[in-house]
Amino acid sequence: MSLNVIDLIKGQLGPALVSQAASQFGESESGISKAIGGMLPAVVGGLANNSDNPGVLDAISNAQSSGILGNLLGGASGNPVISNLLTSIFGDKISGIVNAIATYAGISNNSSSSLLNLVTGATVGSIGKYAADNNLDKSGISNLLGEQKGIISSLLPAGLSLASLNIGDWAKGYKFDNDNDTIRTAASEEPKIEVTRSTTAAGTNPDRNNNEGGGSIWKWLLPLLLLIAAGYFLWKQCEKKQTTTTTTTTDSTGSATDTAATTMPADTSAATTAPATRTDENIDLNGVMLKGYKGGMEDQMITFLKSGNYKNAADDAALKDKWYDFDHVNFKMGSSTELEAGSQGQLDNLVAILKAFPDAKIKIGGYTDKTGNEASNVKLSKARAEFIKAALAKAGVGAQVLEAEGYGSKYAKVDAKASDAERAADRKMAVRFAK
Repeated sequence: MSLNVIDLIKGQLGPALVSQAASQFGESESGISKAIGGMLPAVVGGLANNSDNPGVLDAISNAQSSGILGNLLGGASGNPVISNLLTSIFGDKISGIVNAIATYAGISNNSSSSLLNLVTGATVGSIGKYAADNNLDKSGISNLLGEQKGIISSLLPAGLSLASLNIGDWAKGYKFDNDNDTIRTAASEEPKIEVTRSTTAAGTNPDRNNNEGGGSIWKWLLPLLLLIAAGYFLWKQCEKKQTTTTTTTTDSTGSATDTAATTMPADTSAATTAPATRTDENIDLNGVMLKGYKGGMEDQMITFLKSGNYKNAADDAALKDKWYDFDHVNFKMGSSTELEAGSQGQLDNLVAILKAFPDAKIKIGGYTDKTGNEASNVKLSKARAEFIKAALAKAGVGAQVLEAEGYGSKYAKVDAKASDAERAADRKMAVRFAK
């Protein structure tokens, strides 16, 4: 199973960086985010196509020690390593890419150029960090890059194509789904697509000119197609709202978590919607108010402990099927030692619960999605679980944490080819009571 390196890089290009970049470049956050979405698959594709290039492998091997990730906004634009790398993978096409992305995202060419350097720095830095963490030599890095050719096949966003980016022959074989014309060109290696596009658009094809009614047909057919597309879009939006409302109701009662708990150590359905639909409330812990979700992890754990069900459980077997997902505790992409902002609060809540019920014992579980090497996934999830166990021990409740285990993608439900947002449901940490 191939690792999708784009998932590694997205951890460096989150909302905080987008906001900072927008402020620094004088652009809207939506424009910056849109530009990153177009640049990222192009840069990864360029590196993948140069997986045997010594200069590319040297840049990635040395990225960890060069500190690129530590100063993306301040140091990427003027970094000669990044500039040379872009020239190596794109040649004289760099200005065309900058112009295409600027037009697509609605930002200036200067901002687009700076952002291309930033995205390239984040890409090289993230791959370099992964390589260092997993002891990959240059041969291993080359293999990792080569694997991306089959992963990035449909990641260019709607509105961008290989032709619009004008990247040239380096992209042969990538077969982007939203660029069918380029697919045919790559397969035949004949520049027939330019002829087809120009004759279709301008009406200069002799066969088309002989059909005198061709132009008039498009005058009424094109508006009709646009109306159909608009109607479909509105229908899908209504369907999406209805689905979201239904899911939110399920989450608020806690029934989704209870149902999934018998088949998998942690719930996945609630994880995809809870952050967007729930708001923090006061959760009563024996008169002390904790901030958490009604029906969320803290609320469910406290309710279970107060009910006496933990005390009355005969052994661990009676507890092993009920897991509680952390609502807020998340690690940065690819890391087992760096938590996302806002994670500490829920760890503090767990500490408070354990101190209030000193007889309670727990077990920590870590999970990944289906992308990447499974042995690495198990190792990463185990390290994350151990990190939380150590954090709880440091807070004074270590004796109540019996075990920390990593399950990798063993219980993941979402297909590896699904979007990153969908696969996020499988990337989580969870806790259960133990005896």
